[in-house]
Amino acid sequence: MNLDLTGKTALITGASKGIGLAIAQVFAREGCNLHLAARNGEAMLAAKAEIKAAHKVKVTVHPLDLSSTKAMEKLAADVGDIDILINNAGDIPAGSLEIVDDVSWRKGFDLKVFGYITLARAFYTKMKGKDGVILNVIGNSGENWDASYIAGSTGNAALMSFTKALGGASLNEGVRVVGVNPGPVATDRMLKIMKRKAIDMLGDEGRWEELFDKYPGKRPATSEEVADLCAFLSSPRAAYITGTVVTIDGGISARGSVI
Repeated sequence: MNLDLTGKTALITGASKGIGLAIAQVFAREGCNLHLAARNGEAMLAAKAEIKAAHKVKVTVHPLDLSSTKAMEKLAADVGDIDILINNAGDIPAGSLEIVDDVSWRKGFDLKVFGYITLARAFYTKMKGKDGVILNVIGNSGENWDASYIAGSTGNAALMSFTKALGGASLNEGVRVVGVNPGPVATDRMLKIMKRKAIDMLGDEGRWEELFDKYPGKRPATSEEVADLCAFLSSPRAAYITGTVVTIDGGISARGSVI
């Protein structure tokens, strides 16, 4: 399917690896110009070289720690006008209420929850009347609450509400706001969460791979599967989709289990 993304410009945060990098690769394949933002500048430069060798698109790299409002505002100013914002940078720590301290809660929320909101605020006004898209990569723990990932469940639930509240009215102003809720995805970040769960559930972080037996299909999703969904939702093919969050977790949330 031609997604009609050729010539559009997207900003992708958390773009140095995992889901963010996969989104960048899919968008480039569809002819979309890219702004990539993350802390790891070296990894993004490598991704830029690979993408430009394979596709005729523009790629600009922004190596930034996006855990502060000041950094988000700088990124927005440096990037300028875009058609698509992919909010993907975030690393809320795993653990129960007793394990995750206040500093860790606030640090995780500054990067993901307030980071998404700050960038949405920065670009929403610019996108009015221009068929702009804001897509928030959130996480299924926001709808499938998990006491062993309590900070993430809380932050993701807040971002789901933010996405639906803003997206419910945004089409009136020519902007779509949508969310994607991945479940477990085969990324480095998932590995950290899985090890924490293995401690809580099995008493040994080294047994994390045993948890795959509880997943649909005995596996997590791939980053590419999530990226393909994000590309469709960001495209004109999804022009009447806004104010909603699409879950990609193999049915985990629908059956009401964590794993």
